[in-house]
Amino acid sequence: MLITFTSKAAAEVTMYKEHAKRMLDLLGKDASRGVITAAEAARAVEVLEKEIAESRKHRASDDVQRDVHAHHGDLNEDKDHEGMEVVSFATRAYPLLEMLRAARNGGHDVLWGV
Repeated sequence: MLITFTSKAAAEVTMYKEHAKRMLDLLGKDASRGVITAAEAARAVEVLEKEIAESRKHRASDDVQRDVHAHHGDLNEDKDHEGMEVVSFATRAYPLLEMLRAARNGGHDVLWGV
């Protein structure tokens, strides 16, 4: 399922609900629908920036490594398959973070699920 974030401050941002949920949980928001008001945007930016900085301190989790090995197999039978590229939390959060920065600077709300 997808979530589309909208704001008068920036273009729409669409992401998978499972990825957006982690960010919204950090902000204390429901993933189904909600709003980050212009007044809340500054705090939301701080929270996401802090989580991004923390996530950059840690390597890919063991779960991700297991998924890579399960997908590719131990025998490397798929020689033409490109290597697995892990998408970091920072990369996933960047579009929403930019929207929140613009909302904070322009005094606009960010909405989703409406």
